[in-house]
Amino acid sequence: MSPLKVGNHSFDWGSRTYVMGILNVTPDSFSGDGIIAKGDSVEVSLEQAKRFVSAGAAILDIGGESTRPGSQPVDVEEERRRVIPVIKAIVKESPDTLISIDTCKALIAEEALNAGAQIINDVWALRADPELKHVVAKSKCPVILMHNRSNPASVEVRAQLGNAYIGAEYENLIEDVKRELMDSVTMAREAGVSDERIILDPGIGFGKKVEHNLELINRLDEIRALGFPVLLGPSRKSFIGYTLDLPPGQRLEGTAAAIAIGIARGADIVRVHDVEYMVRIAKMTDAMVRNKK
Repeated sequence: MSPLKVGNHSFDWGSRTYVMGILNVTPDSFSGDGIIAKGDSVEVSLEQAKRFVSAGAAILDIGGESTRPGSQPVDVEEERRRVIPVIKAIVKESPDTLISIDTCKALIAEEALNAGAQIINDVWALRADPELKHVVAKSKCPVILMHNRSNPASVEVRAQLGNAYIGAEYENLIEDVKRELMDSVTMAREAGVSDERIILDPGIGFGKKVEHNLELINRLDEIRALGFPVLLGPSRKSFIGYTLDLPPGQRLEGTAAAIAIGIARGADIVRVHDVEYMVRIAKMTDAMVRNKK
């Protein structure tokens, strides 16, 4: 698997785990970390970005639309208002910070790249907006393609535990996820996106029951065997809450366990809320499974 160079940053897949810190510029994040609810979004984002980078985050993932089960969509104008000023502010303050834009909209992705983002993270793997694949191809930026079978009709809400999918069905979980991810890879290739710019995400929590998420993490090596780097995003998600009977703010240990097993099964990037802790988890796990100190 070829190394990936993004600006001044280089990713040597398999040599170490890269940590992606989450900046939710939203009022309604499932995890309780929505930046808009905390005051001036640009100022709060800058402080969080500094803290994450100082702690060892390799990438900052900025999103302006909640993707929790049952969340309401945000229009282009509102999403633009939320994320573009934040990206510009971080780039101005720290030009070398690597930013990914968490969006499924081509217009937002293009504006975010122009503002200084360098990676596109699409939770619908190019299936929500047919123009997004052309933005990726034209910019030659890396793209994260996430598996997603979300269906609002199959969401269960439990007090303190949050929302989860209960009606998702698979004929063969791993084979279905692999096939659908490769369908999106084909879309990217046909648009002119090169393989070395593609990163896959099995979509923990998106259209999957608790047992599906647990199995996906334990069998993540089968996703990585497709030949692409893999991003894993289990942080604070409801499958941890349902397993441990804990609300989002008490899922640190559950997240750590998922991250450690995911790295042992081949995760290259882990997307997390609690950067300071998960950097340590990743470093310790790397020391055991990659012989890296």
